[in-house]
Amino acid sequence: MLKEKTTLAVGAAVLAVAAGGGAYAYAGGSDDEGNATGPAANKARAAALAHLGGGEVNAVERDNEKGATWEVEVTRTDGSTVDVRLDADYGVIAVDRDHEDSGADGADAGGDS
Repeated sequence: MLKEKTTLAVGAAVLAVAAGGGAYAYAGGSDDEGNATGPAANKARAAALAHLGGGEVNAVERDNEKGATWEVEVTRTDGSTVDVRLDADYGVIAVDRDHEDSGADGADAGGDS
């Protein structure tokens, strides 16, 4: 009887930890750079794409450069890659050339578009 109770308690603990981890990932937490998930990250994706008029999102992450809350890496329709920095209300703060794209130095990539 004690063995069954212990097994049930361990099983319940494993389920609780698994459920908590899933909730954390869904809420927007992530230890992997570029892999923010959840409704807030989805809003950041949508805001960046709307500002650029399309493209493909490569990564979304929390950011603090230039006062930003989000950084969304987007490959534009012309093939260039930019980082769109957004504030907490998903307003665009800056659009920068992606520092990993063709050795660019991170300078402004042509302003707002």
